Amino acid sequence: MGSITIRNLDDRVIDAWKARAKTNHRSLEAELRHELTQRVNRRLLMAEFRERAAGIAHATAGTPQTDSVDLIREDRDR
Repeated sequence: MGSITIRNLDDRVIDAWKARAKTNHRSLEAELRHELTQRVNRRLLMAEFRERAAGIAHATAGTPQTDSVDLIREDRDR
């Protein structure tokens, strides 16, 4: 596993992260590790979602699509 060093970080930023870490019952290092990991995971999930959506759009190209507003209205009218 790698490690990083962040220099010249504003003390207010550090204090805010320390407070957040305390609220979550984690050390500052654990809190930052958790947050960085969550953000990367979210980006990877979004990238996967976009890739799948593009695949569906490609697979259904040329197929007439119904506006979702019309489908919702039709369902509510029933």
